[in-house]
Amino acid sequence: MTTLKTATRSVNPADRFILWIAGFFGPKAKEVERFLKFALVGTFGAVVDFATLNVLQFVILVPVPPYQNTKIASATGIAFCAAVLSNFVLNRYWTYPDSRSRSMRRQLAQFFLISIVGLVFRLIFVSVSYKYLGDFSASLLESLSINADWGEEAIFQLGTNEAQAISIVVVLFWNFFANRYWTYNDVE
Repeated sequence: MTTLKTATRSVNPADRFILWIAGFFGPKAKEVERFLKFALVGTFGAVVDFATLNVLQFVILVPVPPYQNTKIASATGIAFCAAVLSNFVLNRYWTYPDSRSRSMRRQLAQFFLISIVGLVFRLIFVSVSYKYLGDFSASLLESLSINADWGEEAIFQLGTNEAQAISIVVVLFWNFFANRYWTYNDVE
């Protein structure tokens, strides 16, 4: 418990909170700490992801014909890559600071490969479901008497964001476990 008390004195308030929660898990505390840090990094990555996606969709890759699906897939892919790079750096230096026995290049390659699997899932899921989710949500909002002038572009953007949110949650668990047992398997 002395180590936990010493560690909670760290400057970072997020570390204090995470260590406090992890302390309730006894022998599994370190893994819980890593998962919570990984999830917090992923949350920041989701902000990077959504911000990049929305800037691209509002400025450069507006999801309207022609090439609507290509624009959506491109914006989603670019946003994903921006998030992966920020997540790798934060995970390497904050979540797994004790995992630097491998070269950064090797870990980045492993992290990116695992992330590519998540990207493939995400691209397929978003491409298949954005229209259905957008239509469903627009109908739901209208049935709740939230009337808005829903144009096709707005519905597709809404659906893209919803599909992306769902895929981020699924990919979080895939990324954590795959990275923990492959990319960062050099930590105890």
